[in-house]
Amino acid sequence: MIGMRIASGLLAAGMTATACSPAVDGASATVQAPPAAPTATAASQHPSETLSPVFEQPLPNVKGKTFTSAIVDFPPNARAVAHRHGAAFVYAYVLEGTVRSQLAGEPVRTYHQGQNWVEQPGAHHLLTENTSRTKRAKLLVTFISNTGDKLKIEDPPG
Repeated sequence: MIGMRIASGLLAAGMTATACSPAVDGASATVQAPPAAPTATAASQHPSETLSPVFEQPLPNVKGKTFTSAIVDFPPNARAVAHRHGAAFVYAYVLEGTVRSQLAGEPVRTYHQGQNWVEQPGAHHLLTENTSRTKRAKLLVTFISNTGDKLKIEDPPG
């Protein structure tokens, strides 16, 4: 189970209807040619991200589901290991910086501060990285998951 922490009273919940959609404000994400799939070795050459839960609450009207929000902090040049979020529906909003992201079967997209995307249950997140070598990037990520499930399952080392 995730430790619960309320940080500065921050709680944000937003859902969009389309997967990998740009921010609601009309800004569009940049689509790039897909890179070679990152390997565990390549990811280990970069700093890693940290996921800090901010709020966790069982949904009172949906038995067996939990809402969790977290801040994901990417130091400069950080890259996450390829991963999945199990059966969770995921919404990500860029609070700060620029993040490059790729889901299996989708092109690489670059998201800037104020933009967002969603990941459907079972999505395979192949790439998530901070594009800057000098500035942090931060995401607010919300999960609607099965109560008790892990929020992030990293791919095994290749």
